[in-house]
Amino acid sequence: MKSGNSVLSSYGTTIFEVMSRLADQHKAVNLGQGFPDGNGPPDIVAAAADYLASGWNQYPPMPGLPALRQAVAAHGRRFYGLDIDWATETMVACGATEVLAACLFGLLEPGDEVVLFQPLYDSYVPLIRRAGAVPRFVSLKAPDWSFSAADLDAVFSERTKLVLINNPQNPAGKVWTRAELELLAGRVIAHDAIALCDEVYEHLVFDGRPHIPLMTLPGMRERTLRIGSAGKTFSLTGWKVGYLTAPPHLLAPVMKAHQFLTFTTAPNLQHAVALGLSKDDGYFTGLASDMQARRDRLSAGLSAVGLAVLPCAGTYFLAVDLQASGIDMADQDFCRLLTERVGVAAIPFSAFYEADAPTHLARFCFCKRDEILDEAIARLIRGRGALAG
Repeated sequence: MKSGNSVLSSYGTTIFEVMSRLADQHKAVNLGQGFPDGNGPPDIVAAAADYLASGWNQYPPMPGLPALRQAVAAHGRRFYGLDIDWATETMVACGATEVLAACLFGLLEPGDEVVLFQPLYDSYVPLIRRAGAVPRFVSLKAPDWSFSAADLDAVFSERTKLVLINNPQNPAGKVWTRAELELLAGRVIAHDAIALCDEVYEHLVFDGRPHIPLMTLPGMRERTLRIGSAGKTFSLTGWKVGYLTAPPHLLAPVMKAHQFLTFTTAPNLQHAVALGLSKDDGYFTGLASDMQARRDRLSAGLSAVGLAVLPCAGTYFLAVDLQASGIDMADQDFCRLLTERVGVAAIPFSAFYEADAPTHLARFCFCKRDEILDEAIARLIRGRGALAG
């Protein structure tokens, strides 16, 4: 019998699924997979439930409910000063990952090159390769996850079609500075490329830092696509509602890809997310401050155990440097031992690299209730001896 697709068949089960299964097996506190505790804002959940009984449960418009698309445009104007035409520059899909797939399948041709920054979210490269394009990697440098002009010059070429960034960035907790964005924008414009910006953690930025969409920089409005996520903004990861802002000439091919992927998204969820995006500023600042407090709680606990914690400017995630912590083992061995013997699950950083992966870093997720974080820290204190390596 003939085999399946060679690109997708070459990938194993995601590290998140592997570590979650291991955590279940050993009844570990799961600080691996990045989903918050809780059930999301009650008013948004109630709006979705009410719409099921009183709203429209047949196919909504393929680009998304007008109410949500209007809310996405208003959100871009409110937070970033973007003047968005909701009717021609927005789209809704089944989660940010489907938006990514639609963008990559709709914009790339076989042989095109895509510039990426690693460590990176694990779906990027399989989607790029399935589209027939070629990934080119910039490796960010810890502890501040920086890069240089020379790093960009090494990967940009006349074949560069698209640049994909995650800002704020999973797993490093990096928030891009204006200077970094300006440096990248200069290369994108010089090579007449497209920028695809995965900004799902846009409202999870800490310590008073701003989130700066690349789309807001001079010369980037007409060549940038910007992705947002209800899952991250409203702590409703199971809803899988993502949204895209893009100029009409870039949105059109993406929309055609979307219509053959999922076509549309559950209308009751779209309705509720539209209401959520209109929440007052207190909701969004409260989300960031609450998650910052959880970051600080876990960071303090990890440090107290003797683990060297790297700076985190945003997202759900902290990185621990095993070498600096005096732990002489590779990240995958450490995370497996941590789960099996200590009862705390984390993710090896090497899973977020396609080439030249470091093996001395581990990712911990802090978007959990205080009692869960405290239990993880207590287990680490009791089991610290098992991590000597």
